[in-house]
Amino acid sequence: MKIDSLPLPISLRTKYSALGITELYPPQAECVDAGLFERKNLLVAIPTASGKTLVAEMAMQKEISDGGKCLYIVPLKALAAEKYEDFSGKEVKVGIATGDPDQRDEYLGRYDIIVATSEKTDSLLRNRSEWLKRVSLLVVDEIHLIGDPSRGATLEMVIAKLRYQNPSMQIIGLSATMGNPEELAKWLNAQLITSEWRPVDLREGVYHNGAIHFHGTERIVPTPKKDDDLNLLLDTVEEGGQCLVFVSSRRSAEAYAKRAAAVLKKKSADLDGYAERIAKADTTPSGKVLANAVKNGAAFHHAGLPRPAREAVEEGFRKGDIQVIASTPTLAAGLNLPARRVIIRDYQRYEAGVGMSPIPVMEYRQMAGRAGRPRLDPYGEAVLIAKDRGAVDRLFEEFIDAPAENISSQCQKENELRNHLLALIATGFASTRSEVEGFMEKSFYASQKATHRRLDRNIGKALEYLVQSGMITEEADGSMWGTQFGVLASRLYLDPETASMLREMLEKQETFSTFGMLHLLCMTPDMFRFYLKASDERLVDQVFSERGDELWCEELSEEFFAAVKTALVAEAWCEEVPEEIICENFGVGAGDIHAVVENLRWLMHAAGRIAHEFAPRFDADVRDLEIRIENGVKAELLPLISLRGIGRIRARRLFNRGITTPEELLAADTRDVVAILGNVLAKNVLEQAAKKTGKTMEIAELPEEKNETVPATASEEAKPQKTLFDFGE
Repeated sequence: MKIDSLPLPISLRTKYSALGITELYPPQAECVDAGLFERKNLLVAIPTASGKTLVAEMAMQKEISDGGKCLYIVPLKALAAEKYEDFSGKEVKVGIATGDPDQRDEYLGRYDIIVATSEKTDSLLRNRSEWLKRVSLLVVDEIHLIGDPSRGATLEMVIAKLRYQNPSMQIIGLSATMGNPEELAKWLNAQLITSEWRPVDLREGVYHNGAIHFHGTERIVPTPKKDDDLNLLLDTVEEGGQCLVFVSSRRSAEAYAKRAAAVLKKKSADLDGYAERIAKADTTPSGKVLANAVKNGAAFHHAGLPRPAREAVEEGFRKGDIQVIASTPTLAAGLNLPARRVIIRDYQRYEAGVGMSPIPVMEYRQMAGRAGRPRLDPYGEAVLIAKDRGAVDRLFEEFIDAPAENISSQCQKENELRNHLLALIATGFASTRSEVEGFMEKSFYASQKATHRRLDRNIGKALEYLVQSGMITEEADGSMWGTQFGVLASRLYLDPETASMLREMLEKQETFSTFGMLHLLCMTPDMFRFYLKASDERLVDQVFSERGDELWCEELSEEFFAAVKTALVAEAWCEEVPEEIICENFGVGAGDIHAVVENLRWLMHAAGRIAHEFAPRFDADVRDLEIRIENGVKAELLPLISLRGIGRIRARRLFNRGITTPEELLAADTRDVVAILGNVLAKNVLEQAAKKTGKTMEIAELPEEKNETVPATASEEAKPQKTLFDFGE
């Protein structure tokens, strides 16, 4: 099917032609035949790299040309940025929604396509963003994640709310292979499109004893090294390909990258450039290991890296300079980084209380699907490594020939129901118990069950909790509405248990404790906690014995002590401890620190709103701590940090020069100020200081700046990015 024969804007067809896209792949043509341009609902479950994004883009462009508005939902913020770039520059207005959780973001209504995560979309629905009512086409990427234990319920409820609110809306679900696509298609009232076709042939096999065993054939691999994973890499590089190697842990990823760098020894100015970017973005020991590996053409990739370091690795791999990335499985479901050969070295994972267990088949398929770069590779190979001959057949049976698992709704969980039922009631989607039950009858969960008794029972328990916690009120006639507290918790995007913990603790405390506040936030269900290693136990015990009176929570548990460690990391950040020292002391990565800071910023903001309503005596304390978390500064720098353009590094340098307040800034020698801030920023900051202090000051021509000026990026390097909702990275 030719692109020129489709009802697409001429400008888009011209763009496609310039990219060499003149004809649809067979699965794409099947989508057109199934009613893609007739506003039919579709569930497209086809292999990776088979052109799902193009299907969605064509549908959105056609919808926009007919006067519609499109929402494109992705699971990760990094994917949102990638899709934003994909859709931009094609004669339509594209927006991206990744802001703070309690914002309406009405400005997004001016865009034709809005790319957002499911969590951000949920928060927009809770805050009643009016533009969502005008969405006429919903695209859900990675829709199989509706079965994900951590985020599936949110995705399901977002889809259900948008369908309820916009009944004539077209829905296109994009998915990897799953075991029961028919069930999901039935719930969506969608035509199911499945296919095994790929633009690049995928060969799946098992490596053992110098050969990759495929169905009916084998490929001999030279073995110059003693390690199977290195021999598979060298074989790929020898014929001009790149490799992705999936391992089970961050430590394994870093170790493999070091070994790969030692055998590749590739040198180039481009690799040196990537290494320099990484070294600048991550000064921790892990960052140094990565920079050294990249100099030789190898890299690792995991969530412990700061985002700029990950971006450098991704760019280097896409451009063909980096020849191998060792990664934890997070990369498999994330960014588009295909390779000639995918090596699945570790196909078991540790689970608490279970031990080592095989990864899901669906996860294996996601990894294997990265093999083969369209228009670059003649084929792709996905290779499992067997530890002995007997494992070869078993790996074929358990992974290569096995069907993908069925997905199931996650809405039956009581904590998920509490959260989403509160949102339903607080935003007016349901105002009686029968309306709540009626809404949930249309959920994916209800469509999967022959009997709804369990759902009704769970709904009853969740509603009882919300009434008891003062978040909703229920009258004798069954009518319900959200209380001031309940509406606030919903709009702040808090788990009801988190909101209750914050309110209860803030109301009963007589004095404010910075460490107690941090630990409380780290105890909430909305905060992830660092894993407590054996080496951490002595430190945590010492802190508990010496600083126990600072803690507000008293329930001793594994979570309690993990929260102590996490709070210590946050406290170190707020005390201006360098990132490399924090990483070394607590065994975490720079990316982990930034993730903690971003999460705590959101929770501190929420705590501030709750304190203002229920414990206003702590207003100033909570606000000060929020600013300290955001900027990573001691309390003594708060007066300077309040001036726009002053980050933690510049504030500290000013403070060390004896300039500690806006008043002292105005009284200081302007040559000292310019030396630290530069001419332009100094003028702006001095004007701010004059306005803040109520003084009139004529800002005369400032002296030339000296070389000691802090670069504009220096303070940003030490700060986490300010965007929240970086879920799952």
